[in-house]
Amino acid sequence: MSEQPQPQPQPRPATGPVLIVGFVGVTLAAIGEFQPDGSVIYIEEPDVVRKRHVHEQLDGVAFVRGLIEWEYHLAGKADEFHNAHPDLAPVAVVPAIEYATPFAARLAERYGLPGSGLGAAQILRDKALLRRVSAAAGIANPAGVRVNGPADVREFLRGQDGPVVLKPANRQAAVGTRVIQGPDEVEQAWADCLVQDEGVFVPDRPMELSMLAEQYVQGPEFSVEMLVREGRPLFVNITGKQLFPGPHPVEMAHLVPADIPQELAQTLGAQTERVVAAVGFRDGIVHCEWIVSDGVPYLVECAGRLAGGGIVDTIQLAYPVQLMRSYYEVLKGEAPPAELPRRAKGGAAVRFLAAGPGRVAAVHGVDAARRVDGVFLVAVTAEPGDRFTGLRHSWDRAGIVMATADSSAEALRRAEAAAAEVRIDIEEEA
Repeated sequence: MSEQPQPQPQPRPATGPVLIVGFVGVTLAAIGEFQPDGSVIYIEEPDVVRKRHVHEQLDGVAFVRGLIEWEYHLAGKADEFHNAHPDLAPVAVVPAIEYATPFAARLAERYGLPGSGLGAAQILRDKALLRRVSAAAGIANPAGVRVNGPADVREFLRGQDGPVVLKPANRQAAVGTRVIQGPDEVEQAWADCLVQDEGVFVPDRPMELSMLAEQYVQGPEFSVEMLVREGRPLFVNITGKQLFPGPHPVEMAHLVPADIPQELAQTLGAQTERVVAAVGFRDGIVHCEWIVSDGVPYLVECAGRLAGGGIVDTIQLAYPVQLMRSYYEVLKGEAPPAELPRRAKGGAAVRFLAAGPGRVAAVHGVDAARRVDGVFLVAVTAEPGDRFTGLRHSWDRAGIVMATADSSAEALRRAEAAAAEVRIDIEEEA
């Protein structure tokens, strides 16, 4: 009987993996710039893996060691994961999306790694709870209440001098959010806001319904991106925001850095640092949104993860900083550069594209948009045959343009000029 060849032992990585919770395809290239081969394991919901073909998207990506399917949206699943993988010995746990933050925070605790802390993650995931906690710390918040139906919304509206905002307390990307001008809009708004289907981005099982009615605060909008280690800021950026017109507050443009006086920038940074202290956030990044009315910053919401909407890319274009690399270094317990930049070296801007309701017949002008001076990226997600229902939330946007310049204002002008070159032809449907 001939001797069978014995399987050869596979070489093991010198260090444990980075666990990334939640799959974001657009970040693969950026992560690949600093993560060595075979150093990352993704954790994603089974339904999302299936619907988004995540195995196929990760196939051949050098830095990816594996993909673990796990129902991380559910309570207790981080402890289950740790007990099922006690010897995994990760070097970091990174939340990549909003819904991953509590799981990632708890998993980091179980493995003894830096992270936001489960308590902070749970507060930031519940907008109503964040209101209570931050208001107790003296941070200005819009007036608001939890609501269970149209009658509750109408009662809250009667006590306000102007419009109100109806929105979920526990969703992302402005899903289920609408501005209500008067009582005659409440019934339809309630019905509209209960449509919170995020399609391929969430598991098929239903999510808990938790709705808020809040005072509509008028004023310019900003977000603060703050890299934090042991509760102290290492890097701060202020992003200026513009919204598409209409009842749904969907972001139309981002300017980095915001074109505002230094005094206001310092105030927004200081207020965000107060939010970090109020919730007990330890290590990671916060993306904190504000509306400034009569000189007072009002807290809109705050997330304990990287900003979306191209903000990280624009920061890295405008500043001499590798923000994503530094974020991973913080979560690994490593020391980022001794001093991260305090000022931008230029400006960058994002301008989103939108399509009206109907079926996409054709897309024109993409090449012309890419030829506009300073344009860094033109990506149109709308394709012939796609159907749009109009702008209800961020997932309904039809593309993105990104540009750079010596200032954020000029970068936005260039991005808008490029966006104007793109035309999405829509055929109305019955």
